[in-house]
Amino acid sequence: MESLTITGTNCTPHVSFNINGRLSFEGRSLPENAEQFYKPLQQWLINLSAEKVTFDINLEYFNSASSKKILDLLKTLDANSRVKNLQVNWHYEDGDDDTLEAGQIFEEFMNRAVFRFLVFEEAA
Repeated sequence: MESLTITGTNCTPHVSFNINGRLSFEGRSLPENAEQFYKPLQQWLINLSAEKVTFDINLEYFNSASSKKILDLLKTLDANSRVKNLQVNWHYEDGDDDTLEAGQIFEEFMNRAVFRFLVFEEAA
């Protein structure tokens, strides 16, 4: 298994999945075909074997199709028995209650994952 990096675009997030358990999503997620974009990511997470996983999710915008796929990714990680410790760092902009609420809803679907909600200031 190798690390996975996908350069972000205006419609898809920058993805950095490292076999050492450091995972990150940054940018925007509104791919034309969410299934096509997210399927290989989910397959990678199914095969991940790491004692500790930290998943940083820092999306400035994601559409409803992406929301479902992000939840699928999180559920896949949460159910992966080869991942012993799972932490999700959910980043959201100060005042962006919708993104914060989405993360809180995702947290409710998890059994083992520990969520940290991290606020940041809008870039000038």
